Amino acid sequence: MKLLLKLQKLKLLWTLKLPNRTFHGHPRLLSSDVYSQYESIRQGKQEIPKYFNFASDVLDKWSEIEKAGKRPSNPAFWWINGEGEEVKWSFEELGFLSRKVANVLTKECGLQKGDKLILILPRIPEWWLVKVACMRAGIVVIPGTSQLSAKDILYRLQASKAACIITTGKLAPAVDSVASQCQLLKTKLMVSKGSREGWQNFTELYQNQSADHSCIKTRIQDPMMIFFTSGTTGSPKMTQHSQGSLGFRPLLSERYKFMSLKYCMSGGEPLNPEVMEQWKSHTGLDIHEVYGQTEMGVICSVSKGMKIKPGSMGKAAPLYDVQIIDKNANILPPGQQGEIAIRSKPIRPLGFFSEYLDNPKKTAESERGDFYVTGDRGTMDEEGYFQFIGRDDDIIISSGYRIGPFEVESALIEHPAVVETAVVSSPDPLRGEVVKAFVVLSPTFSSTDLKSLTRDLQDHVKKTTAPYKYPRKVEFVKELPKTVTGKIKRNELRDKEWGRI
Repeated sequence: MKLLLKLQKLKLLWTLKLPNRTFHGHPRLLSSDVYSQYESIRQGKQEIPKYFNFASDVLDKWSEIEKAGKRPSNPAFWWINGEGEEVKWSFEELGFLSRKVANVLTKECGLQKGDKLILILPRIPEWWLVKVACMRAGIVVIPGTSQLSAKDILYRLQASKAACIITTGKLAPAVDSVASQCQLLKTKLMVSKGSREGWQNFTELYQNQSADHSCIKTRIQDPMMIFFTSGTTGSPKMTQHSQGSLGFRPLLSERYKFMSLKYCMSGGEPLNPEVMEQWKSHTGLDIHEVYGQTEMGVICSVSKGMKIKPGSMGKAAPLYDVQIIDKNANILPPGQQGEIAIRSKPIRPLGFFSEYLDNPKKTAESERGDFYVTGDRGTMDEEGYFQFIGRDDDIIISSGYRIGPFEVESALIEHPAVVETAVVSSPDPLRGEVVKAFVVLSPTFSSTDLKSLTRDLQDHVKKTTAPYKYPRKVEFVKELPKTVTGKIKRNELRDKEWGRI
């Protein structure tokens, strides 16, 4: 009741406070009570549970520990935006609020276990609430960046067969422009202060809901989340993760409480050794690199207590047997360059994605012999440390975004000035790599001002697909290098960009 009265006083959805970054609690590093209960599983003395739900088995357990006074009142969720607004929730509050949202999804929207929901929001508190609520209701959530275009949204709605979409008032018009082509889309919720025809207001529904909701029972292999991940060819693929691969696997690693900044981690792109040196000179702290993929999370890492080797992304993560293999799935000796792969047979490790949803061909192509092939090239030294060399395909990873060249090429070819195009990665000191397009012009545009045309092509891509995918570099060429069968030699273009040939 006290919690209910507290939450009824919120002006909008929750209280905004001035920033306060002081933590209170025990000064030592402590392994959590929730994590310690899985110690026997980590040691192989107990089997992995048949049923698991991250909301009830982790978040609600923390809430019980909080209520019993066994945990300091540090926030479970702490959000601060660039304007100084702040939201803090305890585990009890997070549970209370997410149960209300779960009731919105099940009672108001009629969603059931296994239904799919597309979530396109900036990183505001509602983004996290909806995710936890979906876990409680067994709804499969599909997150998307706010930079998605109407075309991107249409593809995701049709491919996923989503029954519900939650987004902002800014993106609502883009959804409406394609919604008529999505027959399975039942409900549209808008996180906004305003209203729009055909949309329900998330805030209003949420405020009027009861917090009485029982978390649904889910098997550890039940789907939990789907990520659209770009591929070398074709449209983005749906990478499906389960309650086990996304929710349970992290519990098999021990999480510590740090009361001040002591360890720094980096992931997404390999760090230049010079950056690591500069960071340490200014902070006195090393950066521990982490390497992973959407399909299976963390693959390698420089864990606590490990020796740091500049340029290395560490050793294989727990549960994974990571190797460097050749094209015939043979394990290569230390120091020899090959493809980074994780053993997937005879037992598929916990942490792996379930499948590329509705794409068995792509799922099968990711396997080679007894291994899942990451598509990245690298080496392993005598001590088991891995070093990233580069992508084995044409995927571009710019500022952490995965960009498939096919998507950009498809957008460019729609422009009347473009006869032919090839898109590759190009080195960039700030973003690691950026999108570069080689363009063969139509004769009718040959006398056009190239600077103006470059801007026109870039704007065209921004409007046709997500803005972050536009080519930051454009080079006009008379022809593209091709094989005898007419296939564009993207590897040759990419290698020239990176100074390899």
